[in-house]
Amino acid sequence: MPRALIVYYSLSGNTKKMAEAVKKGLAKEGLEAAVKEVSSVKPQDLLRYDAIIIGSPTYYGTMSFQIKKLLDDSVEFHGKLDGKVGAAFASSANIGGGNETTILDILNAMLIHGMIIGGDDRGDHYGPVAIGAPDERASKQCMRLGSRVAKLTKKLFD
Repeated sequence: MPRALIVYYSLSGNTKKMAEAVKKGLAKEGLEAAVKEVSSVKPQDLLRYDAIIIGSPTYYGTMSFQIKKLLDDSVEFHGKLDGKVGAAFASSANIGGGNETTILDILNAMLIHGMIIGGDDRGDHYGPVAIGAPDERASKQCMRLGSRVAKLTKKLFD
């Protein structure tokens, strides 16, 4: 059975809440998922999963340094994440605070690894975003992302 990993960094707890909502969406579609804070994830851990979803708060228009370090260190396994499903989500303090640039930076790293990224023609096209604590809209988008990633992963790996 395919497996998913949700990696996040969260100082305030907002991004962690988003990660838990993504997990609910994965579970709804029957996909097993681990939710881990980035400090407990080593680059080689990424190899054990079929889908990798990364969440970060937005700092200066991009991901936290903790998430960036994981992605930078994953270069050791370049080519070994090829064909895995990838997705991202982000939180920030303000509208226009850099959520989309944060998500795109994470997705760019995933694309360089050869990962498969699915956009969304409705809602948050690149990945779910929250302004502060995830509200009902953001939580629904996180669950939608989890559901969509689960369906794609199962198509590819079941």
